[in-house]
Amino acid sequence: MPQKRKRRPLVAYENKRFLNQRAGRPLRILSEYLEPENRFACHHIVDTIVFMGSARFIPREQAEAELAAAPDEAAAGVARQRLEMSFYYEAADELAARLTTWSKELNDEEHRYVVCTGGGPGIMESANRGASRARGMNIGMAISIPNEQAFNSYITRELSFHFHYFFMRKFWFAYLAKAVIFFPGGYGTLDELFELLTLLKTRKITKHLPVVLFGEKYWRDIINFDALVRHGTIDPEDLDLFISTDSVDEAYDYITQQLKDVAIAEKGPLL
Repeated sequence: MPQKRKRRPLVAYENKRFLNQRAGRPLRILSEYLEPENRFACHHIVDTIVFMGSARFIPREQAEAELAAAPDEAAAGVARQRLEMSFYYEAADELAARLTTWSKELNDEEHRYVVCTGGGPGIMESANRGASRARGMNIGMAISIPNEQAFNSYITRELSFHFHYFFMRKFWFAYLAKAVIFFPGGYGTLDELFELLTLLKTRKITKHLPVVLFGEKYWRDIINFDALVRHGTIDPEDLDLFISTDSVDEAYDYITQQLKDVAIAEKGPLL
C-alpha cells in the first residue's frame, strides 16, 4: 500500500492564516510600506502632484445627458446640481493634463511631479484621465472600504495600488507629494486637508509643499478660516499655508512657479 506523502509545513511568510491574524498585523503594515516603495523605485518615481476631491463628480457630458433624461422636477434638480459640480471634474482633468505636459518637458532622468490620486471615480478619475490624455504616467492609490469602488481606467497599470490601512495610504500621499490640490469633497477630502495642514503647521512636514484649494466659494462655505483666526484658534499666518482659486491658469502658474523656485534653491533651475 503506497505511503501518503507528508504535507510540508508552511513557512511563516506563506501562512495566510497567520498573516491575516492580529499577530500578523505588523507584517501587513510593513508590506504597505515596502511594496509601494519598491514599485516606485522600479519606475523611477521620485515625487508627485496629488489631486484630492469628491468621488461623486461626473463629466459635463454625462451630467448634461442626465439632465436631459430627468423624468421629473426632483430628478432634474439633482441633475442640475451634478451639472454645476461637473465644472470641477473638467477643471481637474485640464489641470492634470497641463501639469503632466509641463513635467514631461523637464530634462530629468527621473519621473518628476507625477499626477497621483486616490484611484477612484470623480475628481480622482478626472485627474488620472487628464494625465493619461497628456500621455504621462500617473498613480492611483485606492483604499479598501465597505462600499468599494473600482479603480478608474486611466491609472498607469503598474502604478495602481490597493491599500487596507488609511494611514499607510496617507503616508504615501504626503511622502512623495511636492504639491497638493484639493477640489471640493466630503469627509475624506476634509480629513486629508486638515491632516496635511496639521503636519505643515507642526513642521512634521518640513519640505516646501504648495497647497491649493480649488473652488473658492465652496471652501468659503465649508470652512470659515477667518473665524478660526478671529477666535484665536489658529494664527493669521496659518492662512499662508494654502491659496484658493477658481482658475486652472492660476493654479497651474502657482504650482509650477513654486516647484521651479524650490528646485533653484536646492540644486539649480529645472530645465
